[in-house]
Amino acid sequence: MSDAQTLSVYAAKAVEYARLVTGEKVSPRLLRFIDGLPAKGRTLDLGCGPGFAAGAMAAAGIEAHAWDPVPEMVAMAADHPGVIARQAVYADLAEVDAYDGIWCNFSMLHTPLADWPAQFAAIARALKPGGLFHFGTKLGTGEARDSIGRLYSYMTEADLMDLCAATGLTVEYSKTGEEAGLSGEIAPFIVFQARIDG
Repeated sequence: MSDAQTLSVYAAKAVEYARLVTGEKVSPRLLRFIDGLPAKGRTLDLGCGPGFAAGAMAAAGIEAHAWDPVPEMVAMAADHPGVIARQAVYADLAEVDAYDGIWCNFSMLHTPLADWPAQFAAIARALKPGGLFHFGTKLGTGEARDSIGRLYSYMTEADLMDLCAATGLTVEYSKTGEEAGLSGEIAPFIVFQARIDG
C-alpha cells in the first residue's frame, strides 16, 4: 500500500479501526488458519493492522511476523506478546520458502489492481511447499475511493480463482457475504484459504 490518502486515514483512525476488528482474533477463519499450520510454524500477517490476528497466532505457539505500512498500526501489533512487527509493504516481500502460512486479510485491496498478479506471485514464492495462504477482499471490479477517502481495488470471485490457479494456489475453503467496514458502507466480500502446490 503506497496511497498517501489511504495511509493517512488509517493513521488517523487507528484506534477506531482496532475497536472495529477486535473480533478478528477469535474468528472461525483465523482458528481454521492456525489449525492448518504446523506446530511452531512461521507465519506472516501481511497488512496486519493492529495485529490481533498475529497476536492470536503467537498465542498459539506460532512464530508470528506482522507487517503494516502505518506506524500507528505497527506499534499496536508490537504490543501483542510474541509478535515480531515491522513497518513494511507488499513490495518488501522478497523471501523464498520462508513461511508456513501467510495471512492477508483485507489489506491487498488497498494496493493498485495492476500489482495484484506480482503480489500473489511474491506470496507464492515466500510460502514453503504446501504452505497455507489466507486472503480476504471486497468483491467487484475496478478501483474507487470509499466515503472516507481510502483507495480500493476490486476483483470478481472468478478472476480471483483464476489468479490463484495461475499462481499455483489450490483453494481449500471459501466464503462470501456482505458486511460493513470502517466507513460503515455495506459491501460484498470473499475470504478463502489456499495451499501452494508442492
